Amino acid sequence: MSSETSDTLDQAMVRSSGLDTLLRDLTDRAVQEVPGAAACSITVRRAGRLLTLAGNDGLPSGLDQRQYENGSGPCVEAAETGVEQYAPDLAAESRWPAYTPYALAKGVRCVLAMPLAVEGETGAAINYYGLRPGALGGARDTARTFAARAGGAIDVALRIERRRQSAADVRTALLSRSVIDQAIGILMARERIDARDALERLRRASQHRNVKLRDLCDQLVAKVSAPASDGRK
Repeated sequence: MSSETSDTLDQAMVRSSGLDTLLRDLTDRAVQEVPGAAACSITVRRAGRLLTLAGNDGLPSGLDQRQYENGSGPCVEAAETGVEQYAPDLAAESRWPAYTPYALAKGVRCVLAMPLAVEGETGAAINYYGLRPGALGGARDTARTFAARAGGAIDVALRIERRRQSAADVRTALLSRSVIDQAIGILMARERIDARDALERLRRASQHRNVKLRDLCDQLVAKVSAPASDGRK
């Protein structure tokens, strides 16, 4: 990969407003930079299952999903074993009998799947698809270089995303604590009880009504905060 390509990947990472945007940009660039690649996708394991997080417009629908459903295929093997998978001609391939007929029906003849080293993820791969037998054979070094560079960019983007999610979780927790404290204060004033008894009453009501404590408190605060009716129709 040229230094110019490396620069464009860095720029894409900086420009990206989120992981989805970055990954889509990377798959588009992979098709431009890797000779013989007609389509590209990125596989990452999340919540215990493999998902295609991005694919360019040339990626036939269901090409990755069929592999996940079967638990077998080049991108599944690359992500789960960390070993590069290359099928120069799917018409002569015997490793994935449940997958190859589907891929051939979609016009794919050549697949190159490369594992990605992504921190905090147990499996990831970048998958290149060719429309002619052997289309990717002469581009494997270029594909490896691109995969290494893409893996670094994805790693940074995932870390940023996790930090954003962590910050969002903290904000949610603080909001929940605030509304619970308000509800406790309302009960203390209304029932003339202390904070411990007020919280216990709220918890019992939450369990009895099968409503989350935060939602119950939110309802109580909203009811008390609502403007009183003046009785006029």
